[in-house]
Amino acid sequence: MHDEQLSVRRRRIRRYLLNIRPFHGIIRDIKARVPYYTSDWTDAYNYRVVPATALTFFSNVFPGIAFSLDLIETTQQYGVAEVLLSSFMAAAVFSIFGAQPLCIAGVTGPITVLNKTIFDVVANHPNGPNYLQFVGWVYLWGAILHWITAALNWCNLLKYVTIFSCDTFGFFVSWVYIQYGIQVLTRQFHTSPLPSAYVSIILAFVMLSLSVCFRVLAQSNFFHRHVRRVFADYGMPISIVATSALAYWGRFNDSNPATLPVLGAFEAAGRREWLVRFWELDGKWVAIAFPFGLALWVLFFFDHNVSSLMAQGSNFPLRKPPGFHYDFFLLGITTLIAGVIGVPAPNGLIPQAPIHTQSLVVLGQCARSSKSFSKEESAPNPFQNETINSAPISTSHPATEDAHDIQPQHRTIEVAQTYRTNAGVPDVLEEEGYHGPLTEVPIAVVEQRLSNLAQGALCLVLLTGPFLHVLGLIPRGVLAGLFWYMGLDALSANGITRRILYLSRDKSLMDQEEPLRCVRKSRIVLFTVIELIAFGATMTIVQTISAIGFPVIIMLLVPIRILLVPKLPFSPEELAILDGPTASPFTMASVGGSV
Repeated sequence: MHDEQLSVRRRRIRRYLLNIRPFHGIIRDIKARVPYYTSDWTDAYNYRVVPATALTFFSNVFPGIAFSLDLIETTQQYGVAEVLLSSFMAAAVFSIFGAQPLCIAGVTGPITVLNKTIFDVVANHPNGPNYLQFVGWVYLWGAILHWITAALNWCNLLKYVTIFSCDTFGFFVSWVYIQYGIQVLTRQFHTSPLPSAYVSIILAFVMLSLSVCFRVLAQSNFFHRHVRRVFADYGMPISIVATSALAYWGRFNDSNPATLPVLGAFEAAGRREWLVRFWELDGKWVAIAFPFGLALWVLFFFDHNVSSLMAQGSNFPLRKPPGFHYDFFLLGITTLIAGVIGVPAPNGLIPQAPIHTQSLVVLGQCARSSKSFSKEESAPNPFQNETINSAPISTSHPATEDAHDIQPQHRTIEVAQTYRTNAGVPDVLEEEGYHGPLTEVPIAVVEQRLSNLAQGALCLVLLTGPFLHVLGLIPRGVLAGLFWYMGLDALSANGITRRILYLSRDKSLMDQEEPLRCVRKSRIVLFTVIELIAFGATMTIVQTISAIGFPVIIMLLVPIRILLVPKLPFSPEELAILDGPTASPFTMASVGGSV
C-alpha cells in the first residue's frame, strides 16, 4: 500500500514537471500584447490622459516621499531624490516595456516597513555590514526569485486570489496610510517647535477636509456633470496646492511649519555615489541576505500582482489583454536596478493603481429602468437586435476607439447613449420602462502608456534645482492630510467596510436588491471576522521587530480562503455573494482563469 501511494506521488510529480513549460507564460503575454503596442501610444490622444497624469503624479509621489520620511530620518541612507528616482525608473520601465501600463508602480508603505526592519536588524549587530550593500544583495536575491517565478509560470497561482485576499490586504494598506499620517504629525512634537507641530495638525485637517469636499461634490447632483468631473479629476491636486499655500499665510508662516527635507539636484543622501558596490560585501552576509530576499519576493508577488488585478478589475471595461508573467519578470529587473543604485525598490501601488485606471474611464449616459425585476429575472435588453454604428459615441469625454472595438457586454450602454444623445428617447425605451433621469456609466477606458510615463517624467523634473526647491516648500502636515484622505477613501470602497456598514443599518430601509440580503447575518459576521483577524495579525506583526515576516501573513490569506473558508458553515450561494474573482474572465485568462 505504501509503495502504491509512493508510485502515485511520483507520477503526479512527473506530470507536473512535464506541464511546467518554462517561459510559456512570458512568451504568451508578449504575443498577446505586441499587437496593441502602437495603439497604446496613439490612444493617448485623449483628454482623459491629462487629469490621469496629474492625479496619479500627486497620489504617487507625495505618499512615497512621506512613507520614506521614516527611512530618511532613521537610516540617513535614503532621501527624497532616491524616492523620486525610484518612481521614475518604475514608470519608465513599465510604461515603455510593460504589458500592463495601467498599473502604477512606486515606493509603497510595505517596502518601507521591510527596509526599516532590515536596518534595525543590521544596526543592532555589533559588526554589522554596510546597509546599502546588504540591501543590494537582498534585492538581488529577490530579483532572481522574481525571474524564476516568471519563467516557471508561478503567476498562474493568481487564479486562487479572490476578493477575500484583496479586501483584507487593501484594508491593511488603508490603515497603514492612516497610521503613517498620524506618525508624520507626532514625530514633529520631538523634532520641531510646539507651534510648528500644532500648525501641521491644522494643515492636515484642512487638507483632509478640502479633499473630502471635492470628493463629495464630485459624487453629488450639484453643478453640471463636466464640473463634477473636474472636481473628481483635480480636487486632490488643488487641495495640496491650496493647503501648502495656506502654510505661508499670516501667523501660519510665523510658526515655520516643518517641510520636506531636500538636498541638491540629483544628489544622493549623504552625498554618496549612486553606484552601490554590493559585490564587496562579506560572504556570510550574502547568505544572510537570502531570507530577506525571500520575504521581499513574497511581498512583491502578492502586492504587485494584486495591484495589477485591481487596476484591471471587473468594474473597468477593458479591451486589451494583461500580462502578469512578463510584468513580474520586469519587476525583477527594476528590483535589481534599485539595489545597484541604492533606492527603495518600487512595486505596484494600492490604491494608486486602480485610481489611475478610474481616472481614465470614459463615462456615457443611459436611462434607468423604472421597472423592477426579480432576482431570477434579468432586465430585458431593448437593444439586443440593434446594429452598432462605427461613428464615435457622444460621451462626457470622447473615446478614442470606434464602437466596433468595444467589448460586447458594453455595447448596450453605448447604443443607449447613442439613442439618448442623437435621437431623444426612442419608443423602445419607453415601451420597456426605460425612462427618467440619465445615469452615468463607464463605457470604455483610455488604455495607453503615456499617462504612466508622463507622471514618472514629472518625478524626474522634480529632481532639478528649481522644482526641488518648490518641493521643499510643501509642509509635512499636508502630506499627513493626504495620507488620511487616501486611506479613508480606500476604506470607503473596501468590502470589509461595506459589510460592517451593512450590519449597522436598519434592514427595513435597505435596498431590496442588495445582494447581502440573501446571506444569513451570522455568515456575514463570520466572513468579516475572519478577514479582520487576518488584518489584525498583519497589523500586529508590523509593529514588532518581527515585521520582516508580515509578507508571509499576507500570503497565507490565499490558502486560508481556498482551504479553510469552504469548510466553514457557508453555502456555495453565500460564498458566491461574499467573495468572487478579483478581475473579469478576460483579465484572468492570462493566469489560466479563475477558480
